[in-house]
This record gives sequence, structure tokens and C-alpha cells, in this order.
Amino acid sequence: MSKIESRPTDAPLLQVENLRVGFGSRGQVEEVVHGISFSLEPGRCLAIVGESGSGKTVTARTLVGLTGDRSQVEADRLELNGRSLLGLSDRGWRAVRGAEIGFVLQDALVSLDPLRKVGAEIAEPLRIHDRGERSERRRRVIDLLTEVGVPEPELRARQLPHELSGGLRQRALIAAAIALDPPLLIADEPTTALDVTVQAQILALLERTKERGRGLILISHDLAVVSRLADEVAVMRLGEIVEQGPVERILRSPRHPYTRALLDAVPAAHSKGTRLAPRVAGAYIPAGDPQVPALAGRSPIITAEHLVKAYRGPDGRTRTAVDDVSLEIRPGETLGIVGESGSGKTTTARIILALVDPDSGNVTLRGKPWTTLKERDRRQRRRRVSVVYQDPLSSFDPRWTVRRIVDDAIAEEDHDGKQARLKRVKELLGHVGIGADLLDRRPLQLSGGQRQRIAIARALAPQPELIVCDEPVSALDVSIQAQVLDLLADLQSELNVAYLFISHDLGVIHHVSDRVLVMKDGRVVESGTAEQIFNSPQAEYTRNLLAALPRLERAEPERKAVPA
Repeated sequence: MSKIESRPTDAPLLQVENLRVGFGSRGQVEEVVHGISFSLEPGRCLAIVGESGSGKTVTARTLVGLTGDRSQVEADRLELNGRSLLGLSDRGWRAVRGAEIGFVLQDALVSLDPLRKVGAEIAEPLRIHDRGERSERRRRVIDLLTEVGVPEPELRARQLPHELSGGLRQRALIAAAIALDPPLLIADEPTTALDVTVQAQILALLERTKERGRGLILISHDLAVVSRLADEVAVMRLGEIVEQGPVERILRSPRHPYTRALLDAVPAAHSKGTRLAPRVAGAYIPAGDPQVPALAGRSPIITAEHLVKAYRGPDGRTRTAVDDVSLEIRPGETLGIVGESGSGKTTTARIILALVDPDSGNVTLRGKPWTTLKERDRRQRRRRVSVVYQDPLSSFDPRWTVRRIVDDAIAEEDHDGKQARLKRVKELLGHVGIGADLLDRRPLQLSGGQRQRIAIARALAPQPELIVCDEPVSALDVSIQAQVLDLLADLQSELNVAYLFISHDLGVIHHVSDRVLVMKDGRVVESGTAEQIFNSPQAEYTRNLLAALPRLERAEPERKAVPA
């Protein structure tokens, strides 16, 4: 019987009183968590929500001893199952991590060892804590991958992280965290990279974890996920808890203005055509409606016909990633693509970008050949199609400054000369609400929201007609996500740019899209206007996607419509 099961059911599993965390040397410590307190009982879930920089991830890392050598942690009480965690040595923390506290790291894209197979990564806590022989650990790895909804678990265990989608990598991290069935699980944005059906599987898994009497601390910017899993919510801002209480009260009747602002920023059906966030200082304001003709009357920028693309896997089997996909994208419109991991969304986008050649079918750009051209013939036209990736940090050279990142995307023939190019860089940064004071910053010196705005500025630099947005807001907290979505809408209104918008977040897709493609196993199973897809879905698969969507049930906020 585990420790948690031997304790009284009403005894706190975790007690935190007056926790303070700072970074720096003594005498010059910058405190980032300012005296917060909370407790957690077995079988309960506490959700910690707030913007980037609020202190929620630092709090989580403090609970597993991962704040680093330059940190200073103080508390009146920091206890797990009645045992103090204050002052533990590195060896002591290693004994706690995995066995007593499982921790799901935030960024699945970079948290797995790129040189180690996924199965070995998941088996690591079993090996460290000497649980079972090698053959037993292998069987346990397959069971864990199956439990978290990974298809073909034997194959996936033999693959390296870069061979898996973001959703599969996230599930592998969760499998590693629950390998030893710890009494407490801390999940830092566990569903960020997951499509809605896999998200539902993970939420069901976390619910079963609660039902078995395990405690759960959930850190998430997805308030719909919070509403489904949490019993209590703590809202953090600038290192303090500004509001705390039962989930029903916090989400239905918030008392603090900051909590209300977070709820107002959630994109959904009712938010379409409205702003999600107040304008921030320096934000781009469009000049007004460019008075373009109706969408249906415009010639397509991109026309894709009967695209097919297959890949051979490490097991020798050929899998079709894109199967007979056709689409059109017109000026000034947003075409959303939704579907599960492995549905072919990103491969379709890469074909549109001419980064991947289709096995059959073709793409035309303004009615002229695109994917059939050789790269040297395509290079002069590349500026007409741009891209914003999910993870801007990985797409930037970490040695480059903001000035160089944006300048590199500016066509030489349009802006010749150092001063002309600098003027254009500042103009592009102004479009996305970034001031000239950040020109000499490097990517690691910027917040997630600032990096994504700079990624958008870089995408705008060649003056494209189409921007492919591949999960551009999935890694952002809800308030920064709202600002970026508002920015994209403003830029589209002013510049008449079209978007191909890929997202696993159905609320985001409903908010931004004019038309939607629903993909499954490489095929388009349904297409139509956003209203048709979300209000009257015809395909059973679409209906299942919508049914799996966690919903935020609360009083709807008052919103102001975007001015015409």
C-alpha cells in the first residue's frame, strides 16, 4: 500500500504555506513568487492559471526541486505526505521525482532527448528507481504508451522524438511521468499540443488518476480543460495568487478583474467577429476596411488538386499522409484545417509551401505552376507565400537579433540600402506592436508572445499574399493568444492577406475561419463555411470531434464588435 493510501483521506497530500522563490545571488535576489499558499488533498485537482510570467511554472518546478542553482526557495511549510521538502539535497530530490511526484514538462517539442529512442526515455524513471528487469520495463513502456492513446506503441517506442508529431511527443512525456504511479502528478500544460480527441483521452486518463486517489496540480491556459478537471482554481498574476476558490465560482462568478479578463479572452463561437483583448500600448491599428470584393468573386491565390503524399516508416510500411486533397484559398479569407495528429494537416501545408513535393496532384499559385517547378525557378515567387510556425524559438537563429531576423526576410530589390532596410524593419515591427527598443534583443531575451509577434513580422516582410499559420497560438497563454489572434485579424483587414490556418483548437478555428476543411487519415472528410461545420456537421467524424471538445460553461462576457 502506498503512502497516500495509508493516510487519512481528509489529510492534505501537499501543503504549501508562504512560498517565496527568487533568483540571483544573495543581496541581489529578484523574487518572482511572493508568499503564495495552497493545499491539495488526495483525489483532488488544483488548477493554477495565469499569463506567462505569472509564476505558475516556477511554482510547479519548485515542487520538484528544479528551480536551479541560482534560486532561493523559502516557505513556512512545504510538505508532501507530511514530509518536508525544504532543504532536500539533489539526491533527495531524485528519490522524490518520479516515485512521489510525477512531472509533465511544458514543452514536448524540446523536452525529450533527441538522441534517445522514445521507449528508453519512458523507461528511464523505471530504471532509475530499479523497478523490474529490462524485459518487464519494456512491457511496461508499451502498456504506458497504450494507456495514453499512442497508436502502434511498439513502433513508436523504437522511434526517435523527431519522428513523432507534437501530439505523440506530448503523450510520451505523460507516459514517463505516470510510469511509477506517483501520489502527486504535476502537469504543466499537458494538452497544449494535442488535438481534441487525443486531448479527451488524456483528460480521461487524468480523471482516472484522480479517481485512484492521486493528487493533481494542473497548469493550463486552456480554461475549458480547467473547468473539466479542476476542483479548485488558483489565479496567479505577477507572482501572487489574486483569486482562489472552487472551480464553479471562479469560472462562473469571478471577483477579480484579472480573472474576468482571462475568461473574456477565450475564443469560441460567440467571439467570432469581435476582439478578444483590449488593445495594448503600441498595438497595430488597421487603417480601415480596404473595401475588397466578396470572397466568392476573387480569383484563388492557391489551387491544390488531388494531392497525394506517402512516406515509408522505419518498419518498412508505406503510410499515406495526404490522400486526394483539393482546396482553394482566395485573397482576404482564412481557410482553417482541423483534424487529429496524423490527419495530414501539416503535410498538406508543407506541400502548399512547396517544401514537400507531392507524389501526385499539383498546386498552382495564381493559376501558374508552383509545386511542379524546380526550386531555382520557384525562388522568385516564394515571397508570395509565407509561414508562421508553432514554435518561433526553434525557427529563429538564437544568435541573431530581432533586427537581423526581420531584415533577413526583406527582399533586396524592394529596400536597398542600410537605412531603407532599417526603416522597413521598424515599420514591420510597428505592424505587430513591437517597439524599436527590442531591435537588439535575441530570441531568448523575449517572451513567448513577443517571439510570435516577431515571427509574424518576419512572415509579412516579403509582402506575401498568403501566410500559412501552423499552430501559431497553441503555445501561448490565453491572453497573449487573444492579442495575436486580434493582430492577425487586423492585418488581414488592412493588407487583404489570406491565411491557411492549422490548429487543433476548435474554438480558435471557429473564431478565425471563413471556411474549414476537416481531415482524417489524410483525406478531407468534410468542408464548408465555419458556421456549417460547427453548427450543422454532416460527417460522423466531425460530430465526434465537436463532441470531444471540452466546453467552458460560464456566464458569457459582453464583447465589443470589431469596427468595420
